[in-house]
Amino acid sequence: MARKKQPQRKPAKQEDTSLHLGDLLNDDVLGKLRQKKGEWEEAEKKRQEEAERLKREERKRREKNKSFEELLNESDLNWKKFKG
Repeated sequence: MARKKQPQRKPAKQEDTSLHLGDLLNDDVLGKLRQKKGEWEEAEKKRQEEAERLKREERKRREKNKSFEELLNESDLNWKKFKG
């Protein structure tokens, strides 16, 4: 004998009554967290600016120390058309 499948019940819609982390924290703690976030973002911005500055300095230093051969190889001029 085969059993009949019972229809699956759909769960009743539950209202979103769950608490969020912001609701559970005190205003003081939440303020401190926001302050730390701001400090972290500021430090991250300074770190990125410093990294960019170091890259620029390194690029300038490499450009300054290039040999004549390297500069000539990078040149896009076609010297054959200037021959007469």
